[in-house]
Formats: sequence, C-alpha cells, structure tokens
Amino acid sequence: MGRLTISLDDEMHFALKETATRQGRSIGSIIEEGLRLRGIKPIASAKVLVGHARQQAQMSESDAVNLANEEVHAEREG
Repeated sequence: MGRLTISLDDEMHFALKETATRQGRSIGSIIEEGLRLRGIKPIASAKVLVGHARQQAQMSESDAVNLANEEVHAEREG
C-alpha cells in the first residue's frame, strides 16, 4: 500500500477527521472514495472499461483512438 502526505487547511483537516470519526471510517477510506467518485481508477480498470465500450460500439482500436483524438481536439477548440 502506498503512502501519501497532503496539506490541508486546518478547517478541512478538522472536518475530515470529524467525518471519519462520525462514520467510523479511516481518513484514507474517505479520500479513496472521493478519488473513485472523481473517476480516478487504476489503469487496468480503465482498460477494461474502454475495451467494453469499444466492443459495445463495435469499433476497432484505431477507430476508437481516432474518435477520441477528434473529440479532444474539438473540446480544446470549442
């Protein structure tokens, strides 16, 4: 298991500790849940998700990559 040091302002740190105590959870589990809710996942999970989406769309890998690149460029220009 990896370790991480973060800096929080005092109010946020207190609120996080208070929430962890109230919920009977660790601070780490609350932070991990927040990361998952923001869509941060291990690369293996992302690859499975992308593979499933590509299969559902019946797209080849190159077509999927091209579409993704087009969407990124359109969003950046938009």
